[in-house]
Amino acid sequence: MADVVFDQASRIYQAGQHPAVDRLDLTVEDGEFVVLVGPSGSGKSTALRMLAGLEEIDTGDIRIDGRNMVGVASRDRDIAMVFQNYALYPNKTVGENIAFPLKMRGVDKEERAKKVREAADVLGLTEYLDRKPRALSGGQRQRVAMGRAIVREPKVFLMDEPLSNLDAKMRVSTRTEIAAMQRRLGITTVYVTHDQVEAMTMGDRVALLANGQLQQFDTPADLYDRPQNSFVAGFIGSPAMNLFTLPVTERGVRLAGHDLALSRERRAAIGAAGVDTVTVGIRPEQWTVGSDGGIPAQIDVVEELGSDAFLYGHLSDDNGGGSTSIVVRTGGRSGARRGELISLTPSSDDVHLFHPESGERL
Repeated sequence: MADVVFDQASRIYQAGQHPAVDRLDLTVEDGEFVVLVGPSGSGKSTALRMLAGLEEIDTGDIRIDGRNMVGVASRDRDIAMVFQNYALYPNKTVGENIAFPLKMRGVDKEERAKKVREAADVLGLTEYLDRKPRALSGGQRQRVAMGRAIVREPKVFLMDEPLSNLDAKMRVSTRTEIAAMQRRLGITTVYVTHDQVEAMTMGDRVALLANGQLQQFDTPADLYDRPQNSFVAGFIGSPAMNLFTLPVTERGVRLAGHDLALSRERRAAIGAAGVDTVTVGIRPEQWTVGSDGGIPAQIDVVEELGSDAFLYGHLSDDNGGGSTSIVVRTGGRSGARRGELISLTPSSDDVHLFHPESGERL
């Protein structure tokens, strides 16, 4: 096992253009499961390929177990990579596919068989060792690809969107298997996905990238509870956090023609920033739904999910300021109906404040 360090690492495809990965500083601890997540074009896959030796490191360093990887060939980095494409040999059995990298390294037949059995046991593939890949489901094929990586006993696992080809149900079960397997093996793992739910449920820590830059690197809980900027706030969470740019008042802010009182500490933070508007973030579950006494809202769409329901609607400004879209999470079977008028009260203790221009947390 080993730690992984990105030290001001950059990848620049063309001079004068914005780097695909821009001075990335990131440390993955020994045995840690870290997920790189972000929208398309954020640089997450490029960062993984730089670590794998498939992309050049133009500036800065990347170190594995203290060894600088600049100029080191991929085959000499002691890593194993699992791709979105399983890349299995269709004419070989599961056991032969898993054993293939050992055979190429000249490992004797008895030792290969032992390592294949151990990997198959970890991945629940023992009964499939004599089958060909065409007789397996998508999730089983992905486990075979992982088994091929496991038998190499690398210092670091790299996984690039390994679940993208699976259906929704299979993704859920396979991501649980991957996370459990990594914790059993204790091998340092860097995992790339565009799916923030996948990132939040699998990673010990999550690195969120945008435009080649690291936005926040934290535990899933801290990403959700204390986003460092409005981009993180809007990206993490499903449905996303409600974000409003609101005028500042003496008691707090004004939302849809109604005063939203804030604590003295939060008003002081706004005052220190010297702004007369502020971006306010409120998560869907941080509203109380009532019949009166709060901010009036009209429901446009109701999503019933059994244990939960999401109400998509809008707030109307009595002062002619137009309407503001909003999403609210409530308990399942709430009885809410499209077109219904409800009253919403946000929890002032859970309001997030961000600078209206830089987006940084206040």
